Amino acid sequence: MLAKIKLVKTLIGAAVLAAGLSGTVHAEEVHFLIPGGAGGGWDGTARGTGEALMKSGIIDKVSYQNMSGGGGGKAIAHLIETAKTQEHTLMVNSTPIVVRSLTGVFPQSFRDLTPIAATIADYGALIVRADSKYTHWDQVIADFKDNPNKVKVAGGSARGSLDHLVAAAAIKNEGLDPLRLRYVAYDAGGKAMAGLLSGETALLSTGLGEALEMAKNDQIRILAITAEKRVKDAPEVPTLKEMGNDTVFANWRGFFAAPGTSKAQAEKFSDMLKEMYTTPEWETVCSRNGWVNNFVPYGQFFGFLEQQEKTVGSLMKELGFLK
Repeated sequence: MLAKIKLVKTLIGAAVLAAGLSGTVHAEEVHFLIPGGAGGGWDGTARGTGEALMKSGIIDKVSYQNMSGGGGGKAIAHLIETAKTQEHTLMVNSTPIVVRSLTGVFPQSFRDLTPIAATIADYGALIVRADSKYTHWDQVIADFKDNPNKVKVAGGSARGSLDHLVAAAAIKNEGLDPLRLRYVAYDAGGKAMAGLLSGETALLSTGLGEALEMAKNDQIRILAITAEKRVKDAPEVPTLKEMGNDTVFANWRGFFAAPGTSKAQAEKFSDMLKEMYTTPEWETVCSRNGWVNNFVPYGQFFGFLEQQEKTVGSLMKELGFLK
């Protein structure tokens, strides 16, 4: 059985925010570049961050641009190619920028950008429709043991991506073969959710933040999450760990600026995000999405990404996604 997965144990709580800033970090505008379509984790993170920054008065203007394609590579290439005109742009990303670079989905890595800061962690969630026959994770495993083809799992990104990785890890931690998992890839979390709701797939592997509001409205049911223990914003949702499955995982999300961004501008972006943490507007956004605060500032973020690259790479090799 796969050893206990704690890709980001040091992530949550390791970077504790200092007391509030001595002065306001004011920016006139921020343009958020989102590497995926509407309804996904990147989209929700960018728009939730923009909402908190605007409503708290930290910035005066916010805009958003969804640019899906190439597993996020299209947006990365665009940011690099147009770097000189992207002074106010922050691109949201997360663990997939490491995963897809390792698998060669796109040729770039975080080293080709300017890492600004990690801001949140979002747990993985395995969900079904509200009227699904599955009411417990054990029922999924029983069907998988009987015939793996019975269990189709959707995800909002390509094969070998984070959604696939989390579902495969959960299967492997049941003592089963993760390479037999039927993973159905969609180009964005919203499309994957639509696939689940239409009955194209039985389950969806996604982030808790993408599922929480729909679960509260009884549109879906969350069978399990990959947290160490139950989270306060979804106390009724069990963890895989409490069901005897040692899959513990949190997906960091954060922001990147264009290559060539000055140190002064990078620090300004980082301080702006840090100030956001002190606002009630941000607390509201986090509670709504079930996010865990995790601030890794400019100056520390690059080293954090290097460690993620090593840790995630080792896990992917263990699951058979990398040679």
